[in-house]
Amino acid sequence: MKNKFGNTIELLAPAGDFSLLKTAFYFGADAVYLGGKEYSLRAKSGNFSQEEIMQAVKYTHELNKKLYVTVNIFAKNSDIDNIKNFALFLDKAGVDGVIVSDLGVLKTFRSQTNLEMHISTQANVCNCETAMQYVELGAKRIILARELPIKDISEICECLKGKADIEIFVHGAMCMSYSGRCMMSKYMTGRDANRGDCAHPCRYKYETFYALQEEKRTGEYFPVEEDSNGTYILNSRDLCLIEKLDELADAGISSFKIEGRMKNEYYVGGVVSAYKRAMNGEKFNCMEELEKLPHRAYTTGFTFNDDNKEYEKSAATISNYIIAAVVMQNGEITVKNKISKGDEVEILSPSKDSNGKTFIFNGETLSVPGQIVKMDCPYKLEPFDILRKITCIK
Repeated sequence: MKNKFGNTIELLAPAGDFSLLKTAFYFGADAVYLGGKEYSLRAKSGNFSQEEIMQAVKYTHELNKKLYVTVNIFAKNSDIDNIKNFALFLDKAGVDGVIVSDLGVLKTFRSQTNLEMHISTQANVCNCETAMQYVELGAKRIILARELPIKDISEICECLKGKADIEIFVHGAMCMSYSGRCMMSKYMTGRDANRGDCAHPCRYKYETFYALQEEKRTGEYFPVEEDSNGTYILNSRDLCLIEKLDELADAGISSFKIEGRMKNEYYVGGVVSAYKRAMNGEKFNCMEELEKLPHRAYTTGFTFNDDNKEYEKSAATISNYIIAAVVMQNGEITVKNKISKGDEVEILSPSKDSNGKTFIFNGETLSVPGQIVKMDCPYKLEPFDILRKITCIK
């Protein structure tokens, strides 16, 4: 898929650990982004040691794909010396780019390395002037704020044409705070979201005793819905722009980014597969595929609805399917969830010969997560294929 400037659009996937990196590439990602053990805004994901980053770069480049590293915390004085050392390491490792949000971190990398600099969505880039300022500071890519409508996105793409690429998030969980710069977690739990340790208080359930009304807007009530589980007035729906990819390409986007460094193989493989097939122009029901994955109710966010006030009634995810197993290199499977005799199992694979095929499992019940076994299957299975089954999860 090409954008209006004639450039092939990149599909960029999350890699919370090495297994997820391999899964993302297997299902069609052109590039991945990952974090080291420090300085990344996903402290609770698996993340990569320095040795693993070296191995990941080698694996990625052997596939002729790209790897970007997130160093997008808002740094304190005590961080800078160690970030200088980390910058030198990433330069030596040969990563393809570094994602930063802090001007001091950007300056540190520019003074220590020649690495390609990508400006994180955390930097809240919302206009051409700010984007151009980052370009003058050495940025090669701008990841725009998630709050922008398509008109503004298109204008920024036009401003930066030939000077820097534009990347946007097209799928995944969203934060109720502006571009993720939230203080709730720090205030409520002592875990700082701006340093990668968010406790996600926006996903908590809250009890309400009165309707919400702003003091100067008498009679105007915030629509709070509460059931036996409480209410989730801060809980955003999940972003999904898969049906808007042509419009985004016409705007000039260079990279479609998927959120999810804390997700499992099923989520990463399924989302990457759906978006890659859509970008390739395949005829299939992309929303039907994405509905099978664990998610909150979908929204196009602010990109195509500037007055979007959608929030979710529950923090619980929706899914009619659950991951059952992942196929290993030797053809065996690693059990992820219980598989009982008589279960209908569906194959998720980039192979058109086996993707979507179903069969009835007739073996002995597999109930131990992590168990490695042989499984009889009427279809050919490849390493990293995913087996899923219908479940009653709501």
